[in-house]
Amino acid sequence: MKILRHILIVTIASTLIVACEVKDFIDPIDEVEPGPDESAPVVQIDYPAEGTAIRVRDDTTSIDIEFEVRDDIEIQSVILKVDGNQVTEFTEFKDYRVFIDQYTFDPVTNGEHTVTIEATDLNGKSASQTVGFEKIAPYETRYDGEVLYMPFDGNAMELITITNAEETGNPGFDDGLVNQAYQGAAESYLSFPVDTLIHESISAAFWYHVDPAATATRAGMLTVGRPSDNDGDRTQGFRMFRVGNETRQTIRLNVGKGDGDSWYTAGGDFRLTLAEADWIHVAFTISADSVAIFLDGELAAGGAFEGPVGWDGCETLSIGSGAPNFTVWNHLSDINSLYDELRFFNKFLTQQEIQAIMEETQK
Repeated sequence: MKILRHILIVTIASTLIVACEVKDFIDPIDEVEPGPDESAPVVQIDYPAEGTAIRVRDDTTSIDIEFEVRDDIEIQSVILKVDGNQVTEFTEFKDYRVFIDQYTFDPVTNGEHTVTIEATDLNGKSASQTVGFEKIAPYETRYDGEVLYMPFDGNAMELITITNAEETGNPGFDDGLVNQAYQGAAESYLSFPVDTLIHESISAAFWYHVDPAATATRAGMLTVGRPSDNDGDRTQGFRMFRVGNETRQTIRLNVGKGDGDSWYTAGGDFRLTLAEADWIHVAFTISADSVAIFLDGELAAGGAFEGPVGWDGCETLSIGSGAPNFTVWNHLSDINSLYDELRFFNKFLTQQEIQAIMEETQK
């Protein structure tokens, strides 16, 4: 027993010595006064940003509101409002000086809305931030047979399916005929799945402003083709492109019919004089037995066609270039040219229908 008692005494003493040594190496925790409360909270709404436009296929949706609140001493409360109405209030915070959170608001209806975050600190000082956003009503097709619509209003979204085109390179947007327009750039173009375009008859209509400087003397405009080893397979899909020189350009259309292809050229008075370049309405329409090109609503080229269009192996529509499937003759990106109000149809369009589309979309 004496031996055990001595062992316990030695153990306890050793523990106390070690504890004292550890203590000597730990900085003491000193209480620091928080200081005077000098500033109101700082509020920041991360999403939505001012002017955010939400497009979905439904009339209602939800939105994830992301925000931050910071204070020099302590946050007392944070209130979230939508359209001026209080949605929720936060009064408990793990970090009294920093509060970062996300709140899902539902439903968001069509139209313009506001989000407001109001923060108050312990001394009653408050601050707020408000941003406006819009939920745009789903697009309703305006014309019979319309299967694709891209207004290019600062983005590459197709509004019937609410799908963004894939961007290759660095395409841009500039002032358009209606709002904004797609602007081509070197080694750049948009691409979109061709699924909705595969029909016996197909038509397209859009506004076009050729680059007045003719940076590229030949370029692809709208092209669909089947990938091949030399990208020269013209038996499938179609290829609308321009070709010429620094003063005049001609729009041409090549259409594949499965076992061959046909060519159509908008020549004569319909050639584009670059020194006087302006917006022009371009349309082409293809059926199983005929093809036509219309410029500013007038027939510019056309003729018989032993169709229908061959679609075997076609996957992608290219906008603003012949790439990737029609570059064999250097029909590459349509540099600096503008495209606006692009529509495709699953039917053959009459001249009267094309003129109506032209007149309505330029307003």
